[in-house]
Formats: sequence, structure tokens, C-alpha cells
Amino acid sequence: MKQTGGSDEAKRRAGEAAAERVADGMVVGLGTGSTAAHAIRALGEAVDAGLDIEGIPTSYQSRKLAREVGIPLSSLDVATPDVAIDGADQVAGFDLVKGGGAAHAREKYVDSSASEFLVVADPSKLTETLSHPVPVEALPDAVPVVESRLRDLGGDPTLRAAERKDGPVVTDNGNLLLDCAFGDIDDPPALAASLAAVPGVVEHGLFVGLADTVFVGEESGVEVRETDR
Repeated sequence: MKQTGGSDEAKRRAGEAAAERVADGMVVGLGTGSTAAHAIRALGEAVDAGLDIEGIPTSYQSRKLAREVGIPLSSLDVATPDVAIDGADQVAGFDLVKGGGAAHAREKYVDSSASEFLVVADPSKLTETLSHPVPVEALPDAVPVVESRLRDLGGDPTLRAAERKDGPVVTDNGNLLLDCAFGDIDDPPALAASLAAVPGVVEHGLFVGLADTVFVGEESGVEVRETDR
């Protein structure tokens, strides 16, 4: 059952706790979203105090914030992340739905390339079974075909519309987003594999088997959940 929560204080606690895992000399994947932003700000303060790190941003948003707080930036062309810190739209155990910020394609290849992937969340993101609509990034010309295939898989896709302009959301990669409701996702690995096999799909928002640690910020502390693998 999904829990209540979601205060900025809980998000701050989670982000700052994850940032404390970063050590001198590390390359850090910088996630996207309000909770990951707290981690980026905490890392910026640490850099100002002398911490020597480089960040690999996952979006325009995280790149802009990292520059504002003084984190030196790199890319996957020249460095591999030692650790990645990122948020989630929903967390069930160590499986995630991501993509509310339209950055899940870049988030996935940065997060998956890191030696350790740290998830930061508040209690409102926790659930026993994933059920959040899954963002699916698709090539613009392929959207009609992708929509049809998603329906064949039992989904109900909706093209994500922009909020302050006419037309759809366009990702940093120049693609379109379909938010696809599947109801309760009882077998995330199977659905992830099926979505990945759809022609025209660039990336989907199911992050299965990638997270190593989940930091759940609460009003009075942080719960740390570690995988046993």
C-alpha cells in the first residue's frame, strides 16, 4: 500500500544522506527531480568545502543545477560513475518507475553504468507493487506503432502533453513520451523485457534490478535499505 508523505524535509534528508556516501575522487551520476536536487546541492556544498569529485548529469535540469552549485562536470565519454544518485516516481522493494521528469533514458544509462546506484525517495513513493504509469520514450515517427504495441501488452498509453505550450512534451533527446498505465505490475522484469523489444521505443521507465540502496527520508531521520546482492 502506498504510504503518505512527500514533504520537502523528507526529500532533503534522503538526498543529503545519499550525498554522504560520496568520497573524494569519485565520479557521480547526478539524477533528475526534486529529491535528487537536494543531493546535488549537498554535493555542491561539499565541493565548496574541498571535496574533489566530478558529476555526470542526466538532464538539462541536473546539469544546470550542478553548474550553479559548482560541481565540475564530466561525461560517459571520458569517465565511468563510481556512484549514481537518483530519485523515483514509485519504489517497490528495489524496483522503480522513473520518468516523471522525462529524463529516464539518460538516467538509465548513467545509473546502470555506475558501480553503485543510490535511490533517494520520500515515503509517498513507496508501494508494495508497482502501479504507476510507465513512461515510454519513443521516436516521434514511431508513436502510432508504439501505441498499438503497448495496447497489445495490456497498457493504456497517453501522449504526454506539455503544460505551458501547445503540443507534446519533447525529451532532451528530441523524442516523445507515452505514459502507459498497466495497473498493478506483478512481473516487472517480464514487462520491462517486453517494452524494450517494441520497435521505436528508445527507453522505458521501469528500472528493474539496478538499485543497490534506497534512502527513504522521513521527518525525523532516514531509513536505509540495502540489497543483499
